[in-house]
Amino acid sequence: MSAKLPETVPLPAQNLLDFIGEIEAPKGFDTIFGNRQGKLRVPLTQMTYGDIIDAQANWGNKTWVKKNWGYDTASSAAGRYQFMRATLQDIAKEVPSIDGRTIFSSGLQNKLGYYLLLRRGYADFISGKLNLVQFGLKLAQEWASFPVLSDTKGKHRQVVRGQSYYAGDGLNKALVRPERVEARLRHVLDLARLVTVGDTPATISPAPARPEPDAAVNTAPVPAEKVDPEKLDKPLLKSKTVWQWIITTIVVPLVALITNPWVQAFLIAIVAGFAIYAIKRRSDIAKVYRDLKAEFDA
Repeated sequence: MSAKLPETVPLPAQNLLDFIGEIEAPKGFDTIFGNRQGKLRVPLTQMTYGDIIDAQANWGNKTWVKKNWGYDTASSAAGRYQFMRATLQDIAKEVPSIDGRTIFSSGLQNKLGYYLLLRRGYADFISGKLNLVQFGLKLAQEWASFPVLSDTKGKHRQVVRGQSYYAGDGLNKALVRPERVEARLRHVLDLARLVTVGDTPATISPAPARPEPDAAVNTAPVPAEKVDPEKLDKPLLKSKTVWQWIITTIVVPLVALITNPWVQAFLIAIVAGFAIYAIKRRSDIAKVYRDLKAEFDA
């Protein structure tokens, strides 16, 4: 049965792809292995799918690279997500809509990247069937610059947490710390919950690394954390947050009136300012949530 290339990339998946791209090819969608894109006559994003697969046969050939470009190392990795020649060939066989004339644009690369995430268990990770360590291993198997998140058997030898799955091949090594990968994966899970159940933006995990203890690859899946957020698309006057600020605005000045009128004036100014800001901020968040919900419902 033939596969279908995703028409769109969900926000959480694109967030993960952006992180992968920053590590694999920080110079963008036209990048080839070793940042040798300056050797190309035409930018990668203007080449066809077929042209790239043909050219990758040379880029991955040490003899050709040494003779024509003067480098001692060779790899067919190309694009924002450093697609290998064999990977692009496999996708072309699986997805009939891709042919040799398809332009290797940034949009296509994003869809191809998401396709690889799905092949590596992205949906199971989001649903809680795969935990961080398990999904992290699958990412490390797809992208050599990513580390394994626990000690495991690599492609060529036993590797420890923080090493590339392909360590020992004389070419690849991990380029990002495992703590950063774990933090980003948690962030992606939080984004997925925000999109599906209306979680508040304040609960999204921050970007800085937040290490977790080492775990065996065969550990049981970690179920998704249950959340009970206040719905962001309800009317403002039905929001508990808004009413808390309104009540605070009324009660605090009354308390201050008993003591000192100058204190009252000072508190009115401060609390009223915070109340206006909070109501306006929540209104903005609600608008963003409704826009996101409409986009993903479509």
